[in-house]
Amino acid sequence: MTTRADERGSTVVLRPLATPMPLGFLGQAVASWAFACLQLSWLDPSQGHLVAVGVLVFTVPLQALAATLGFLARDAVAATGTGLLAGGWAVVATSTLLTPPGATTGALGVLTLGVAGTLLLPATVAVTRVAAAAVLWLSVARFAVTGVAELLGEQPWVHAAGWVGLLLSATSLYAAAAFELEAVTGHRWLPIGRLSSGSSDPQQEPGVRPNL
Repeated sequence: MTTRADERGSTVVLRPLATPMPLGFLGQAVASWAFACLQLSWLDPSQGHLVAVGVLVFTVPLQALAATLGFLARDAVAATGTGLLAGGWAVVATSTLLTPPGATTGALGVLTLGVAGTLLLPATVAVTRVAAAAVLWLSVARFAVTGVAELLGEQPWVHAAGWVGLLLSATSLYAAAAFELEAVTGHRWLPIGRLSSGSSDPQQEPGVRPNL
């Protein structure tokens, strides 16, 4: 927390917020990995309900919190992206709980395609942070392929969704580590792919910190 006085002698209290992206991306990594294990038959379909409960308890709250912090930090990409992901994983997990193990449903296919469509907005505008954009675009692909798999009910599409899920999980882990290291140390140990620089760039760091 930082305190400073304005020209009239009033005291202004500023509470800079850390970037919420690592929190949201780590939740994304866990959910995508767990459902990929189901889609690739690395886990028995009967364990799908446990995976769904884990995602509802772990990923959805973390991403909802990341979205809230993103709004408070005035980071539209983090807020919108993680908020949509929280809703998307809540839909997938709840559907998995309510359907027989290993079943595919057209309703879930329509919903996941809808999630993929809404994610296009934050993915498109995340142009100044390539690592974040990569996570969001892979999330679009992950939900889109899952939607097709649910609509068609064909194993090749289910497996394809699983492989995209593994790639998304790995990319999310990398992006979370990159943003976390930069936030803690002030140095870019892992490439994030910022396309703009300078302290006056509002995308360089969300929230009020650049104005301190």
